Amino acid sequence: MATVSGSSEAAAAAKGLGPITILAAAAFLIVTSEFLIVGLLPSLAADLHISVSLAGQLVTLFAVAVTVCGPILTVLTAHLDRKKLFTAIMLVFAASNALAACAPNLLVLAIARFIPGMALPVFWGTASDTADQLAGPERAGRAVAQVYLGISAALLFGVPLGTLAAGPFGWRGSFWILALASLLMAVLLIAYMPPVARPERIRAAEQIRILGHRPFLANVLLSVVLFTGSFTGYTYLADTLGRIAHVPGGYVGWWLMGFGAIGLVGNWAAGHLVGRSPIRATILFATLLALAMAAAVPAARSPATLACVLAVWGIAYTALFPVSQVRVMKAATYARALAGTLNVAAANAGTAFGAMAGGATIAWFGLDRVGYVGAAITAASVALAWVIGQRWP
Repeated sequence: MATVSGSSEAAAAAKGLGPITILAAAAFLIVTSEFLIVGLLPSLAADLHISVSLAGQLVTLFAVAVTVCGPILTVLTAHLDRKKLFTAIMLVFAASNALAACAPNLLVLAIARFIPGMALPVFWGTASDTADQLAGPERAGRAVAQVYLGISAALLFGVPLGTLAAGPFGWRGSFWILALASLLMAVLLIAYMPPVARPERIRAAEQIRILGHRPFLANVLLSVVLFTGSFTGYTYLADTLGRIAHVPGGYVGWWLMGFGAIGLVGNWAAGHLVGRSPIRATILFATLLALAMAAAVPAARSPATLACVLAVWGIAYTALFPVSQVRVMKAATYARALAGTLNVAAANAGTAFGAMAGGATIAWFGLDRVGYVGAAITAASVALAWVIGQRWP
């Protein structure tokens, strides 16, 4: 791997904390941009005069962009200068969020969602390696964990606060805020991100040989099924809180914030359990997720009971992100950066399928059946995880 002139490994380690924090903040904005629309679906659909189930397919579109374009773009950009790459990604998110904010119709909004979907997996495919280089070998693990903390922070603060901002400023105002924040993040990257050693160019053919590794492919398939079940329910959670649990519109964001806050417990639990056995951790949290989604509608009659159910849901939902990433990475014997990107693509494929499954369920059977369908799909992932654990222990 090439070295950067004028910088030593020790100097990079000493300077790494600030840039790594900026990467974590960038991750926060990227994940918020991806999932904010979940909390905005009811107001967005009303403003554009479309159904909530149709608006929910914007989640599908974003996920399709990640799934189809992500691995290809990650392979093609893996050798580029990281500082310029991350800056370009944040500029893409700034422009696309601004376009979403002023979108006059569903078609323009769909374009504004598809474009950043292509850039998201490029970020996740390279951020961990960059954090490793910036922090140095002794602090690499903590640095990577700090970057991934952006996911939890987005679920805890970004999505709920964006939903709350839609009250006084409208859903367009929430996207304008994200656009400005993404532009600021690009400026911070230019100002504070130090040069990072460029990775050596590796032929695409050498990287994609991992697609012939059966245990890896089985674990990627498991991620698809798992996140399909998860997002069948999560995509329409805000609508479920409003229409089924009768939570006032101004309070939905606070419920989503509580959902994200309890997810920190899921991150902590995942960190303690995944090292022992990623597949067992998957089975545990997926089982909890299925039970919670199935119980959500019956629990809606009592705010206290619903809060308990959503706590279990939030813990399991959040835990499955790092658990799935570790599980897929461990299943890969080489090309682990691409393996991680492919898992992001698999998760987003599941997001797309889940949004479609939830939308179809609403259209055919009603919103009150979405949790049951999500639970059934998640239960199927538990069965698949058990099979994988038996076949490749």
